Amino acid sequence: MSRATSGKTTRRRHKEVLKGTKGHYAARHALFRTANESLTHALDYAYCHRRERKGDFRRLWISRINAAARERGMTYSGLMSALKTAKVKVNRKMLAEMATRDPQGFDQLVTSVPKPPNARTA
Repeated sequence: MSRATSGKTTRRRHKEVLKGTKGHYAARHALFRTANESLTHALDYAYCHRRERKGDFRRLWISRINAAARERGMTYSGLMSALKTAKVKVNRKMLAEMATRDPQGFDQLVTSVPKPPNARTA
């Protein structure tokens, strides 16, 4: 009886891995063993960083809102507190967009909410 080598399957799997590591440096895209390791790590990092990206964007939005609020004599926490007490439902993404692209609208929003009595001016 002849020995089964699964040649087609192995070749197909190797080609798929090498296709996935296209653009990787040195042997990481050319040799199967290193390419397989490189691809495994790349996919792992991609999975983790897809979740980290959400926090990264939230931090970016908060810093943009804070900068725009301080230009108008408020702090970020004071603005968010005032928006909450005024029952204004605007998320941080939209506030950051308004702060960068529509400064007049952001001005109207800031002036429409009352400043908290213990608010410090920036």
